[in-house]
Amino acid sequence: MIQIKSEAADGFEFGALHAQPVGERRGGVIVIQEIFGIDHYISEDVSRWAKLGFEVLAPSMFDRQKRGFVAEHDSAGLTEGVSLHGQAKVEDALADLAACIAYLAPRGPVFITGYCYGGSMGWQAAARLDGIAAVSSYYGGMIAQFVDLAPKCPIICHFGRKDPHIPADGIAAAIHAAQPGVPVYIYENSGHGFNNDGRPDSDPTDAALARKRTLEFFVANGANNGAK
Repeated sequence: MIQIKSEAADGFEFGALHAQPVGERRGGVIVIQEIFGIDHYISEDVSRWAKLGFEVLAPSMFDRQKRGFVAEHDSAGLTEGVSLHGQAKVEDALADLAACIAYLAPRGPVFITGYCYGGSMGWQAAARLDGIAAVSSYYGGMIAQFVDLAPKCPIICHFGRKDPHIPADGIAAAIHAAQPGVPVYIYENSGHGFNNDGRPDSDPTDAALARKRTLEFFVANGANNGAK
């Protein structure tokens, strides 16, 4: 973990899990957490991106409310995560992400991927922040609220057909109506949180396909393609 100073007026310093790229650097990736903090699923995702050649930052998004918060994916963890999310200010979150972009940008293009809460924040970041090469948003439940915010950078979205929280066809239709250029992928065998390996709602084939699409999307938008 490293400390990064937010671009918010309070100058708050938040923690971020940082990983250097393995091999030749292909770009920087900001991984935005679910509401459960920098848990082992996010840590695994950070490692996954680093092994692909990216410098990675996963900011601890609720540090203002509870520094270093990490919760289990159970009812107690969900309740606390929802509470902290309700206390957090979107403007502070965007300012923290802006600081992460500034940290990575001197060394190459900066990409964002985010999950659930992070998927929704990825959409807002794409529309409201500068300096992002591309965003891959996973199952962002709040995207429907912000669908009229036009992205400044390329973005793709991923949803699970079996997600009980986000009707896949409904959110796809809303995105296509408001932002017809945004690709939306629906994964037939997956529910919510399907990037989390080992979860009951995660289909390994779907997760692998979404990761492949995300990597190809980042390469198409400026990441070093890793070719030797």
